[in-house]
Amino acid sequence: MHSSEALNTKQPATGIHPLRFVLVLMMVSIFMIFAAYTSAYIVRRNEGNWLEFNLPFGFLITTLILAASSVTVQWAWFAARKDELKQVRTALILTTVLGIAFLIGQWELWGVLVGQRIFFAGTDANPSGSFLYVLTGVHAFHLVTGLIFLLIVLRKSFNYQVHSRQMLSIGNVTIYWHYLGALWLYLYLFLLLNH
Repeated sequence: MHSSEALNTKQPATGIHPLRFVLVLMMVSIFMIFAAYTSAYIVRRNEGNWLEFNLPFGFLITTLILAASSVTVQWAWFAARKDELKQVRTALILTTVLGIAFLIGQWELWGVLVGQRIFFAGTDANPSGSFLYVLTGVHAFHLVTGLIFLLIVLRKSFNYQVHSRQMLSIGNVTIYWHYLGALWLYLYLFLLLNH
């Protein structure tokens, strides 16, 4: 039996690599968390005692930063398919920097919200502010996991483990990063329309 045939016999029944399958399950569970939070947001808002306020303009800036990071991570994936390892590393570093910039921006925006007397908890807090902090905070946590994933793939790229014949790790991180970007876009539009 040829080695390629031996590899084919070891394919999982789903036709998807186990690590990719775990990633899909993780993304589905994250989606369910945010679906629950946004549903609770709508229900609570309709109960009254809801402080209406405008989202700080900076949320648009952080959204654009995250959109730019989706472009750079896709660039890394295309470069890996062409075995252009220097470009892979450059694009992954840029994606990481943009991801960190997004998180710093979100942290700064929390400071802006506090300056507007919109608090997470305490006697002066309102459920609308609390929900905003929870939604953005839980997304930020998942973005941190994405950054860790990016750094692992970046390290692999320096060890020549990311190229056209080893696309799984960069494929997974690209999918996850795009997912986090799409999830943020959903949250941003949701908050924009419901504030």
